[in-house]
Amino acid sequence: MDLLDDLQQARCADPFACLGLHSLANKKGLSLTVWQPGAIGIEVLALNEDTLLGTMVSNQNNGLFSIHWPTLTERFNYRLKIQYHDHELVRLDPYQFADTTFNDVPHHSATLYLNQGANPASCQINDTLKIDGTRFCVYAPAARSISVVGDFNAWDGRAHPMASSGEGLWRLFIPDVGTGQKYKFEIRDKHGELIPHKTDPYARLIEQYPSFSSVTWDNQNYLWQDDGWMDQEQPDHYNTAMSIYEVHLGSWRKKHGQSLSFQEHAEELVQYVKDMAYTHVELLPVSEHPFDGSWGYQPVGLYAVTSRFGNPDDFKYLVDQFHQAGIGVIVDWVPAHFPADSHGLANFDGDKQYEYPDPRKGFHPEWQSLIYDFGKEHVVNYLISNAVYWLEEFHIDGLRVDAVASMLYLDYSREEGEWIPNVDGGNHNYEAISFLRRLNETIYLNHPRCFTVAEESTAFAGVSKPTYLDGLGFGFKWNMGWMNDSLQYIAKDPIHRQYHHGEMTFSLAYAFDEQFVLPLSHDEVVHGKGSMLGKMPGDTWQQFANLRAFTAYMYFHPGKKLNFMGNEFAQGREWNHESSLDWHLLEIDYHQAQQTLCRDLNRLYQGEPALQYDHNYQGFEWISYDDSGNSILSFIRKAKDTDELIVVLVNFTPTAHPEYRIGVPVEGEYEVIFNSDDANYKGSDYALNQQIKSQDIESHGKAYSLSVQVPPLASIALKLRNY
Repeated sequence: MDLLDDLQQARCADPFACLGLHSLANKKGLSLTVWQPGAIGIEVLALNEDTLLGTMVSNQNNGLFSIHWPTLTERFNYRLKIQYHDHELVRLDPYQFADTTFNDVPHHSATLYLNQGANPASCQINDTLKIDGTRFCVYAPAARSISVVGDFNAWDGRAHPMASSGEGLWRLFIPDVGTGQKYKFEIRDKHGELIPHKTDPYARLIEQYPSFSSVTWDNQNYLWQDDGWMDQEQPDHYNTAMSIYEVHLGSWRKKHGQSLSFQEHAEELVQYVKDMAYTHVELLPVSEHPFDGSWGYQPVGLYAVTSRFGNPDDFKYLVDQFHQAGIGVIVDWVPAHFPADSHGLANFDGDKQYEYPDPRKGFHPEWQSLIYDFGKEHVVNYLISNAVYWLEEFHIDGLRVDAVASMLYLDYSREEGEWIPNVDGGNHNYEAISFLRRLNETIYLNHPRCFTVAEESTAFAGVSKPTYLDGLGFGFKWNMGWMNDSLQYIAKDPIHRQYHHGEMTFSLAYAFDEQFVLPLSHDEVVHGKGSMLGKMPGDTWQQFANLRAFTAYMYFHPGKKLNFMGNEFAQGREWNHESSLDWHLLEIDYHQAQQTLCRDLNRLYQGEPALQYDHNYQGFEWISYDDSGNSILSFIRKAKDTDELIVVLVNFTPTAHPEYRIGVPVEGEYEVIFNSDDANYKGSDYALNQQIKSQDIESHGKAYSLSVQVPPLASIALKLRNY
């Protein structure tokens, strides 16, 4: 009765102990027990033919059927012909495949996804017969019982109880369940209480609202065509150009009010990024997320490519096309927190398996989300395995890790008394720090072609330093200080900029402390901040001139470059994730000219080694950082392995200078290779000598100098003609 009650109430934790074929201790032969609620009759058939092996009986018509073969001694495989009141079906009993259920494939902690979740599996019966299906596995140590529910069992939690390992893992191989089957986990907590159906934490695909059903998927079917990209020598990310185009796939471009699919992005976005000469594309989170307005930064399914735009193979095709076009792919990745939606990780098995139990550590007040418990080994393995999953299964080149600062500090966005100090009484989250170091060590050891980028907004030391130097081990860090200072400066009227000159020079005091990326990201053009163009003061001409000078200044400043979509053609209004970018603006010459300028800067950046040596102080030298009266910056960019150099001047006022003297370290003739005031960019086309010969006049502590015509609100670059 206890067994029957547990089965009826979906509270059976060891179904293989009672269901399937068994040898009886007090009887000869074999007995078969089957649990099929709602059935009125069951016949046992041979596995690969319609031979009747026996008719099962149910003493109480309660769904529990049995049969005994007193003369049989060897176990065999079988099918069940099940009769219901209005139909019949033939299915394989999953409880005859214990070996497949409990047999984990070889893996390590960084590839947990090979066993957990819903993975295609098979049972080899003999040389000619193989049974295919799906093996489900989920970690839920506090659960009393778990069942797989889905379309294949009418969402009946009594039909497919999973087997507990006794160590928190629940497994079940269900034959004949293939790709595209919807499912969830029905979980009873330690008190036997039913909790809301849960999506699979390792689901490869999840449906949209309202079902949020997990969907089985075979990741091994896609045939990659990017061997040329994947087999190339390990790239030198530090000494080469990295110009990143940041994209929100839902709003880059729409057709008939609908976002483009992954396939459509492969046809349009790839060609656009290539034409604009970006080296990388960065995609806002593509993991599944229930709320469009989170832009993907509150994911529920870290392993699931969002089904908004297609399936996992469609996304692989998009990545494949980028690689074939010579463009690297970065995805934003969110290991810091997750939403409290009832179908997700929150209170997963009735207990807090993924989040910190104490809300002073486990609840994020700013985002109303839950914080991963980085002190739990299974949580750390879940996250690191996910990072590896994107790199291995989707050929992703880089992970931009979101909200790192919120992970590092226990008091992040909290008032006094709302947080728990660490064991030393401080505010650093040692567990999160340990996780981040382990994450980066795992990636750089096993995937040296890939890199990580931290969005870290504080002065935490060593974010992009190796872990053996006590750093966090990231490849790069967003330079939020440069971004904040420079945007504050450029928003001021030029007449006032002389009093804030230090905002544009201070970044060079720490420019080489980390491996920096200079971000003009989505966060700077949303929530009332206005577009990049809208930040610029003055009339229309001055706004565009300011934007051109500032954009060029970013390319000449040390650090990799990141530009959010729309910035490249001076999107006029603030970004809205529900609307397409305003592509019609390219019909206006000013906007088209800004796009041309960005394209030319990308090409210049990739063609000039002196602009690529941007992570070492030896690649930069000030000429003049203190001409606040004229609001002019002048500096030198140097190549790593040659004497090649580029002289840069940036004029942040509308006052032109017909003779502006700057010192240079090398005698010779200098040629203008870039001018943001050029007529091609709708500038004033201020008269400018294209070649300038140095003079033996000392200036700025250098033996030689140039007399340069400096256009209004412009950035210019001059290169020594010897190169």
